[in-house]
Amino acid sequence: MNETQKQFCKKMTKWFLFKLYGLRKLPLSVLTGFKIIELSETKCVTRVKYKYLNKNPFRSTFWAVLGMTAELSTGAYALLATQGKDESVAVILVSTQAEFIKKATDVSTFTCTDWHEFDTAADKAIATNEPQIATGKTIGINSAGETIAHFDFTWSFKKRDQI
Repeated sequence: MNETQKQFCKKMTKWFLFKLYGLRKLPLSVLTGFKIIELSETKCVTRVKYKYLNKNPFRSTFWAVLGMTAELSTGAYALLATQGKDESVAVILVSTQAEFIKKATDVSTFTCTDWHEFDTAADKAIATNEPQIATGKTIGINSAGETIAHFDFTWSFKKRDQI
């Protein structure tokens, strides 16, 4: 991880700085309260609480809120992979797959450990000047440690053209 990436990790895990980032880039993070708990080379952990704005009529967390929180656990890695590179790299979500296993009725935590796949894809996009994809798998658990959902998010990395 380069120095810019390390600084990005520190900023994204600080409550106040993430709120500021959320106001600019992820406004629903302010409403739903999802956040990054840990962002490192070993894992990205995101969390959201079951609360009034996040609930559905079935007394559980709305699936879209779970999806946003899960996406953030892979999306933070996708953004991190583009930081501090010699070239500018565009990143976009191209595919999502989800499996819901158990109702989310309290705190939901999502963990992704696919950092190296994202960093490799960004580097390869720069080196080959061809779009590259990376898939991040994230597992959601509740406060009892029970699995509530599995998500796969596929991201595309493409070197931006120089103007």
